[in-house]
Amino acid sequence: GEALEVTREVNCVVDFIHGCEDQLQKLKKQNEKGLLYGIPVSIKDHINCKGHVSSGGMVKFLGQVKEEDSVIVQVLKSQGAIPFVKTNIPQTMINYDCSNLIFGQTLNPLNHQKSPGGSSGGEGALIAGGGSILGIGSDVAGSIRLPSSFCGLCGLKPTGNRISTSTSAHSDRTFVLAVTGMLGPMARDVDSLALCMKALLCEEMFRLDPTVPPLPFDEEVRLRGNPM
Repeated sequence: GEALEVTREVNCVVDFIHGCEDQLQKLKKQNEKGLLYGIPVSIKDHINCKGHVSSGGMVKFLGQVKEEDSVIVQVLKSQGAIPFVKTNIPQTMINYDCSNLIFGQTLNPLNHQKSPGGSSGGEGALIAGGGSILGIGSDVAGSIRLPSSFCGLCGLKPTGNRISTSTSAHSDRTFVLAVTGMLGPMARDVDSLALCMKALLCEEMFRLDPTVPPLPFDEEVRLRGNPM
């Protein structure tokens, strides 16, 4: 409901993920509860979800319905999270605004005269507007960090290859070989980012994508870190 309200105002959601109701029912029957049990998670447009299109803001991809969830979506589900919407991006994603010819312009919920930033701009707008509490964006050269800054949120670009990008659009791109594109969490506070990273860096991730180093999240490093 909240996500609908926010997207009516700022145009940040491009698709609702069908099947999230079924997944919730399935979760209720499970004995083991994952670290993200019951948490609805918004997903940036280019991250593959079964039965949905990953448009990249480009018309040529609109007919290509994905046949399986990307690794990160599979891991989120295994940890009890419920991916529920896909969010807007700029065309081709190499932009710090958030607009394309299919879904139009996303506005900043804090000020409709401003951009939410890009390229994870739909995520930034949805979370800042109160329509999502945790989102997955991606970042090559600021695409998590810029919308987090523009929308007053926290975001993390993990170290390269820390999280599987398998079957998300970045995995097909090698346009900046010196800079690794990474998927990462966006939320209102650092604790949520840490919980998400802890949940993602699990056996399921390492099993599904053996190229990811099997290193769990190090809580000690986070607690040692002094804010600058």
